[in-house]
Parts: sequence; structure tokens; C-alpha cells
Amino acid sequence: MLDWVTQHGDDVSVLTDIGTLIVWVVYAQLLYFSFRRQRRPRLLINRGRKKDIDALCIISNMSAEPVFIQHIIAELETSQGVVRVDVTDRTESYSDGDGDENREGDGSTLATDSSPIVRDGSHQGPLGSGNFVHIDSFGALTRRLAHDGGFEMEGYRPLNDVVFRSLTIRIICIYGSEDLPIGAERRFEFIDQQPGCGLVPATWDTKRLSSSWQRRRLCREIRQWNRADNLSTLSNRD
Repeated sequence: MLDWVTQHGDDVSVLTDIGTLIVWVVYAQLLYFSFRRQRRPRLLINRGRKKDIDALCIISNMSAEPVFIQHIIAELETSQGVVRVDVTDRTESYSDGDGDENREGDGSTLATDSSPIVRDGSHQGPLGSGNFVHIDSFGALTRRLAHDGGFEMEGYRPLNDVVFRSLTIRIICIYGSEDLPIGAERRFEFIDQQPGCGLVPATWDTKRLSSSWQRRRLCREIRQWNRADNLSTLSNRD
């Protein structure tokens, strides 16, 4: 064996160098993937507590670092156009006519006297790694967008032959020391066949908005919201 190694020393040296190079390349790849995973933002938008339209809209930060939530945009796609509402700051009015809808996102029942009750709050701010927050139920978000879009409602269903097609939730936030914003969005589709109007996710996962052109688009959207006369609503209705 030693004689064979001595005779083929040059070949053994080349093979050893190649093996060492392969080990270092694999090790460098593992380090790179680990670094990229730690620096890669990961936000999830899910349903919580229930599976129907009364489910809570939950935002989870699965990134390695905290994120600062700057805007939460809800888009209601209808047969008469799209209604966009900045739901970062929550301002909702409830009256006795709302019946079972007189509930906050945490499920607590509000008073049902004749005078409306206004709840103010903001979801803007830092969200730590591994933490989550719910912005309200999907039903409450639907009613808020329908109200801002000028649609008449009966429960969760629109009147006057209007059809609700989908509800999209988009998050715009700042991640770590990044200069450009990052985002995430998920689309939910309305199912008329279900009692009370159902809502199901259109995709199995949340879409990440972290490429260069997507982040520039988010910057333009932030400027659009800042220039809007009404900072809470932007409508595009036919």
C-alpha cells in the first residue's frame, strides 16, 4: 500500500486537493445559505381561531430580526372595481344594527346601545422575531372596505348585484437596517356557496415582496398613500 502511494504520489496529491476544494465549496455554501436565511425576511398572513370569514387575520414575523410595520393595506376586489384601504390605524363604528358583527378582532363583544362606539388603535410599530399580531377579523375588514367603497351590505353580502371576488392583505414594513421597504401579501377568495359568505386563501403560502423591483414598487405605493387626500382609502371603481 505504501509502495503504491509512493508510486502514485502526484495523483494522490491532486485527488486530495480536489477533495479539499469540494469540502470547502460545500462548507462555504452552507455558510452562505445560513447567512441568507438569517437576513431573509419572512412574514406570514394566516387565518386564526376560525376558518370562515369570521377568522382573525394574523400577521406573524418569522424573520431572524424584528420588522417595523409601516402600512397594512387591504384590497377588496369587486365586480365594480377595487377598493383599497390602509387598515394600519383601526377606526371602526358599531351600532345596534350590526347584530352579531358587534365584535372586535379579539372576539370580545361590544356594547349594543343605539349610540355608535368608536375604537381607535394602530398596528404600526415593531414586531419582534417570532411574534404575531391580529389586525381584525376578515369579516370586519370586509365590512370596513365595503363601507369606504360605498357598497350597501346585508351581513357580509353586498346588495344591488355587486359581487365580492377577493380580499388581499398586503404588509409594507422595514426590515433591519435595509433602506428599501419589504412586504408580503396574501389573497383570499370569497365563496358564495358557504353560509354567511365564506373566505378561503387563494394560495397555500404568503407571497414575499423582497426583490428589487418589488421593493421599488412598495416605495411608490408609500408615496401614493402619503400624497392621497384621504390617507385611509384609495378607490378604483368603474
